Amino acid sequence: MSEDRATLGRFEKYLTLWVVLSMFIGFLLGRFFPWLGLWLESLQVGEVSIPMGICLFLLMYPTMVNIELKEIVKAAKSPEPTVITLIGNWVVAPALMALLARIFLSSYPEYAAGAILLGIAPCTGMVLFWVLLAGGDVAKGVVITAINALSTLILYTPLATLYLGIGGIPIPIAPIARSVILFVGLPLILGQASRKLLIEKKGEKWFRDTFRPLLGNIAAVSLLATIVILFSLKGEVIVNQPFLIGLISVPILMHFFIMATVFYLVPWLLGFDYRDAATIAFISSGTQFEVAIATATLVFGVDSGAALATVVGPLWEVPSMLSFVKIVSKTKQRLFINR
Repeated sequence: MSEDRATLGRFEKYLTLWVVLSMFIGFLLGRFFPWLGLWLESLQVGEVSIPMGICLFLLMYPTMVNIELKEIVKAAKSPEPTVITLIGNWVVAPALMALLARIFLSSYPEYAAGAILLGIAPCTGMVLFWVLLAGGDVAKGVVITAINALSTLILYTPLATLYLGIGGIPIPIAPIARSVILFVGLPLILGQASRKLLIEKKGEKWFRDTFRPLLGNIAAVSLLATIVILFSLKGEVIVNQPFLIGLISVPILMHFFIMATVFYLVPWLLGFDYRDAATIAFISSGTQFEVAIATATLVFGVDSGAALATVVGPLWEVPSMLSFVKIVSKTKQRLFINR
């Protein structure tokens, strides 16, 4: 993959402003047009929201087009980033979230349970977009997220049982499979096929100078649409329960920034280059909220405090990730100048 960082076209310069505006628009739509949220929720196939699925696919497709298959093969031969990320995802992240939930949500056991379910669900899809935007190694990201998906099938249930202290927690096979197929596998296959075809027909220069910028704009619009949909779905909840939403947000936000910071600095201390450090940081700190939401709903019920807590996670996903993209971009030259 090209070393020059992929961009979001004309949207990137003021992306933070666009994100805040999208959050505000989504919130207003959910608050004053609650029927819109109900209508959007009704557009589902199984547990997959069709509008969200389309937006996430259009977000991931440009990410996958920018990868060369040979880079994925090469990345698979470098296990160190994968090992560090797995330690972060399965050893540090669950213990940290359990500690934060105990500190901030001890009076609300169901909310604490939802936060813990988020903390033990490593991200396997959208995080690759943030790796790309930060200039990380997306090829290694694909390898790591694939291993994350497989390890989730093995480790998610026993860790949830351990930290929640309850039995009967199902293995979340369906949401993991859907997430990997729809938002990693399919975009990767179509992205590589279209990349090969377009370069053969139009040439490398046209692909780099014309098609990639177009994809950047598509990704940006998809990202903003995702935010509008998320906040329009939850606008009424935010208004009706602002204190609880704020309280649940504290451990979720602290968990993200602690994980991201620690697993950005650890690779730096170990001598990794910037691309590896950024990749490890984002994948170690991301959460697969679809798995957490599905598990909380099945175990505690759709109207439970645990289900509500898992819904808070996605609301902060984009602002948190975008903030950390800016942090790593600003510290890149200072920390990795000789690497």
